Amino acid sequence: MSQIPDPIREGLARGWHVRGGPYGDPPARIECDVAIVGSGAGAGITAELLANAGLKVVIVEEGPLRSSTDFHQRESEAYPSLYQESAARKTADKAINILQGRCVGGSTTVNWTSSFRTPVETLEHWRKHFALTTYDNDSLAPFFTQAERRLNIAPWLPPPNENNDLLRRGAAKLGIPAAAIARNVKGCWNLGSCGLGCPTNAKQSMLVTTIPAALNRGAMLLVETRAERFDIAGGRVRALRCAAVGANGRPRHAPAVEISARHYVLAAGAINSPAVLLRSEAPDPFGRLGKRTFLHPVVLSAATMEQKVEGWQGAPQSIYSDHFLHTQAIDGPMGFKLEAPPLHPVIFASTVTGYGEQHARLMRGFANTHVQLALLRDGFHPESPGGSVSLRSDGSALLDYPLNDYVMEGGRRALLAMAEIQFAAGAREVVPVHELARPYNSWREAREAIAQLPMKPLLAKVVSAHVMGGCGLAGEERLGVVRPDGVHWQLDNLSVHDGSLFPTSIGANPQLSIYGIVNRLAQGLAQRLGGGNVILA
Repeated sequence: MSQIPDPIREGLARGWHVRGGPYGDPPARIECDVAIVGSGAGAGITAELLANAGLKVVIVEEGPLRSSTDFHQRESEAYPSLYQESAARKTADKAINILQGRCVGGSTTVNWTSSFRTPVETLEHWRKHFALTTYDNDSLAPFFTQAERRLNIAPWLPPPNENNDLLRRGAAKLGIPAAAIARNVKGCWNLGSCGLGCPTNAKQSMLVTTIPAALNRGAMLLVETRAERFDIAGGRVRALRCAAVGANGRPRHAPAVEISARHYVLAAGAINSPAVLLRSEAPDPFGRLGKRTFLHPVVLSAATMEQKVEGWQGAPQSIYSDHFLHTQAIDGPMGFKLEAPPLHPVIFASTVTGYGEQHARLMRGFANTHVQLALLRDGFHPESPGGSVSLRSDGSALLDYPLNDYVMEGGRRALLAMAEIQFAAGAREVVPVHELARPYNSWREAREAIAQLPMKPLLAKVVSAHVMGGCGLAGEERLGVVRPDGVHWQLDNLSVHDGSLFPTSIGANPQLSIYGIVNRLAQGLAQRLGGGNVILA
């Protein structure tokens, strides 16, 4: 039996108020001060602050409650039980695969821990184009500092694993600056399985930090419970209607739940939050709801090294380079951030292109494989309007994200940059993740071939784990869905507290941006609801 403490099971044994799924049907009607939809980055921060303010809080999560005892470092268990659509959520044309969490803790339970404050140039763009005059670095700094203290966010100082160190070494040979990534971990065992749920509770996700803190203060958690729609009348939300689902997300025959609250916080993620408002027929006088949804479209490059890389072990992402973000204007050609992702066999096999002998050859070389990724910074150029969330006939969310020539040209430059770095690091061969690419044995050969690759959807493989926008912040009603304080422009008892707030992408892994910005919004909300002054740390 594991000797690792399990704070979730211990909390349940102490009598936490958890209902839904295996914990029994919740009451048909619940009254509270604040109902929070979701349990990820924005929801967790909000729940802890409002519970500390003495408010009666109910958290609604459609996914299951899992804990460290359930995390066995197996892809076959993690993807079906912890991710939206079994880690196979796709855009409308199937050209982008999206990784998002669907469990208590949301994506913070399964992300790779990379933590960056919102870049200064991103905030400047928001002030200039979205009238967000109070979103400056100095104003936000105290809220980021509190989030970093609460979640133990600090640069990762141990030596990077070989997969990340190859990015560092290759970049250094070309004179490209690279640095260590800050991570939200405490007593990390360096196992490398962050994306499968942390079995040691080292990752300071919402699952082991803010959600337990809120439950300890008396909050109620409904799991395997889907927020279907708000009842809206007279410019206010009157109730939240929820339905029971199974752990796999399928509808379950159980009584519906109606939650009546003084205030509602929508924090279901940047695809599901717009979908809840669309199902609710929320007012949208300027046609902004669900629009400008961003993904940081990611392209990848695989390299075969002479030595073992074994990218499945060690801190998954610990080195990055922003060189290709800083060397051009934010609203010019699309810039990109370079990182090295963790490698596990199922996600690797389903991501790299090719089939038959070519694919088998890639898999035989798995232990010697190094992979880089490029996060494309979308949303800052007129030709980068992002995607749009709509509803399927059954009411579920669908994201349409056109990969136009502007985006794909950024992808081509990223493939070139990654291949050059990989050869500089000593790669024996490099394979851009593109259906028509083949292994290239030199930088010269790769450069000429990548320049000719047709950068088209479904040929160039594109993935994403960062969904942002759709309920954008703005200082003027015509420019966004919510006000600078996070409250819906037309519904005065509804706030949005998740990544759907962002009017563009961040240009960096977004979890710390959500923590810091929502920290400020939630402290303001606590004051307005009579909870007084509370801080996160």
